[in-house]
Amino acid sequence: MAIALTIAGSDSGGGAGIQADLKTFSALGVYGASVLTAITAQNTRTVTRVEGVSPQMIRAQIEAVFDDLDIGAVKIGMLGTAASTRAVAEALEGRRLPLVLDPVMIAKSGDRLIEDDAIAALRDLLMPRATVLTPNLPEAARLLGRTVAGDTTEAEAQGRTLSALGSEWVLMKGGHAEGETCTDLLVGPETRTFTAPRIRTKNSHGTGCSLSSAIAAGLALGRPVPEAVERAHQWLQGAIAAADSLRVGSGHGPVHHFHEWWTA
Repeated sequence: MAIALTIAGSDSGGGAGIQADLKTFSALGVYGASVLTAITAQNTRTVTRVEGVSPQMIRAQIEAVFDDLDIGAVKIGMLGTAASTRAVAEALEGRRLPLVLDPVMIAKSGDRLIEDDAIAALRDLLMPRATVLTPNLPEAARLLGRTVAGDTTEAEAQGRTLSALGSEWVLMKGGHAEGETCTDLLVGPETRTFTAPRIRTKNSHGTGCSLSSAIAAGLALGRPVPEAVERAHQWLQGAIAAADSLRVGSGHGPVHHFHEWWTA
């Protein structure tokens, strides 16, 4: 049984974070384990409160999981603080396995999910260990201290700069760009382009979490990075296309993680 571990925050609304990651793993045929880094009071409209889990508890969760489960890949999402980031880095020290790092900074509602000093810790401690880094365009710009890429040429250049900081591959997600086509660029030993028609829906909560965990699921199943990203991209497009059928909440609703299994 392929097993993937998500290290991320909890979304009480169920659309993003740990909840989205575990749904994604299950939808793609992978057993999911989890380590909580933070708890959010959240729904489809807003985040009303965030409380971090202690660094000691984060380390204890990671150690407990690895002590018993044969983890095939790790996905890291919301960390929130520099202390949490250091705790994760310390607990993963010496563990050689595929790692997907999603630098979560802002919730779909616009609420901030990371402290300033945590960004530096993320860049210094975890990016050099990442098999795949999955920033959207604003996250990539913030990691580099630059303006948001205005076209695919600039996005690829920023991806190469991020990769030079240590990540083997960087998936520059183009969902925040304009136009009728959404373009994601996988930058690494080669550059791969993934395109899809832009789907006009407000129900896109959890897309970043779900894509990165779908990639981790593919890596846990033994797929090479480009193949894992291609399958994850295809699956997420279907999840977005089916999102409106769920009718969950009155704000930014979730994507349909199980669109390949059942219809709403």
